[in-house]
Formats: sequence, C-alpha cells, structure tokens
Amino acid sequence: MGAGNHTGVSLFFLLGLSEDPELQPLLFGVLLSMYLVTVLGNLLIIRAISSDSRLHTPMYFFLSNLSFVDICFVSTTVPKMLVNIQAQRKDISHVGCLTQVYFFMIFAGMDGFLLTVMAYDRFVAICHPLHYMVIMNARLCVLLVLMCWFVIFWVALIHLLLLMQLTFCVGTEIPHFFCELTQILKVACSDTLINDIFLLVTTVLLGVFPLTGIFFSYFQIVSSLMKMSSIEGKYKAFSTCGSHLSVVSLYYGTSLAVYLSSDVFHSPQRSSIASVMYTVLTPMLNPFIYSLRNKDVKGALVRLLSRGAPCG
Repeated sequence: MGAGNHTGVSLFFLLGLSEDPELQPLLFGVLLSMYLVTVLGNLLIIRAISSDSRLHTPMYFFLSNLSFVDICFVSTTVPKMLVNIQAQRKDISHVGCLTQVYFFMIFAGMDGFLLTVMAYDRFVAICHPLHYMVIMNARLCVLLVLMCWFVIFWVALIHLLLLMQLTFCVGTEIPHFFCELTQILKVACSDTLINDIFLLVTTVLLGVFPLTGIFFSYFQIVSSLMKMSSIEGKYKAFSTCGSHLSVVSLYYGTSLAVYLSSDVFHSPQRSSIASVMYTVLTPMLNPFIYSLRNKDVKGALVRLLSRGAPCG
C-alpha cells in the first residue's frame, strides 16, 4: 500500500473489540446499557447537587464538574462505536478520528486534574478545618477548574496540531475501538519522534504530577489524623475521603491496566478490553461510589427522586 499525505486519507478503519459477528448484538446491548447508565447516573449527581443547598460546598462543586466531564468522556467514544456496530461498519473519517483524539485527551486529562483538585480540597478540609471556607472560597474553586480546562485545552491542541503533520497509508487500520493517540502514532507512515517526545512530556504532566499531588495531599491528611487523640474524630475525618479514594483507585488502576495490556502483553485485544474499563466502566461506577458511600449525596438523591415521584 502506498503512503499518502494526511489530506488524502479520508478514512481510518477501527477494528473494534471483536470481529466475531455473533458477538456484535451482545456488545451493542452491553455497551448501550453501560452508556445510558453512565449518562443517567452522572446527570442525577449533577441535578442532586444543584438542587440541594446543603451540597453547595467546594467538594460537591468539584464532584458535579467531575460528573459533567465523565458524561463528555464516555460520549466521546461509545456513540461512534455503537453506530459502527449497528451499521456493521468500521470506518471513521480522518477529521472524525482527530476530533475524537482531541476531545478524548481533554476529558481524560480533566478527570485526572479534577481528582487532584478534590484531593487538595480534602487536605484543606482536614488539615485546616478552621480556615477551610476562607481558603476554598468560590473564587478559588472556579479558578482551579478554569486552570485545569486551560492547561488541558492547550495540551490537547498541540497534540492535534502535531498529528495533523503526520502522513498515513491508505486504508490504515487502527487496532482499537476508538482513535487512541498511541495507536494512531503506531500506524503513522511518517516519523513520529516529535509526537513521541511531546507524548512523554504530557504523560508526566497529566499522569505523574496529578498523582504526586494526590499522594502528597493524603500524606498530609494521614499525618494530621495521626495527631488526633480521638478515634471517632479520626474515623469521621477520614470517612469524607472514602469515596474520593475509591474513585482515584479505580481511575488510576484501570489506567495502569491499559498500560500493562499494551506495553507488556503487546496484545491489541487485551488493550481494547482494558480500555473499556478505563473509558466506560470508570465513569459508570463513579456515581454509584459517591451515592452509596456518601450519605449527603445519597440523601440529596432520595429527596430529588421523592420530589419527582407522583403522590400516591
């Protein structure tokens, strides 16, 4: 196959999760169900927080932003996959593929940034409780979120501009169910050295730095709790971190699974399956984690649903 300039390559082909035709109806049903549960669950979290004045605090402001990002995150990949399965097609346009890469990087990066900001919020709440509302004022909360959007917007845009300089072979096949950056770099027909260097830099920026911030926040939290004499006080303080820790473990655990499946096992199919956990399962489980482990959110959801229920 001859190589052509990227402007001449109109289509890529996504190989998907499985080429077995008998599995396609099952995959469609499972993925559609997971997508609807993810969107509905996160919308309920946003609605519950916005409608309950008791949840108008920094922690729940960040949580509502996380729910919004999760809806966008899963909507970047799953709808196109469902359309391809239903239409029995594998193609995606060159523009559509680059657009998918761009928004996937934005929302994946925002997830990591928001989890870091939420860890900082818990650090201030537990280590500096008397000054919490002064430090975590509305202006700072909005500024932190806007800074996250600003940084990830430019990181994703630079990646996109670098991708647009690459050339691809006609009929390029991507061994994935969506246009994932590293997979695209592997199938490019031109030199990807600059892309690879920038990818390494952004991996540190979007992965190592946020995770370091989370570790630092919880190290300070644990150190502060160790100084408390009351066991009940320790439990009450740390219980507010339970949901956040669960989501962080799920997010970075599935990210690690994707890395291991692609770089250690060198199996595209295992990498695709692991990516489902990262791109679909994690956003779906986040609302359940926060509603089941957090009594404030659970109470707000109950009040929201009871208001919407018809009177008997």
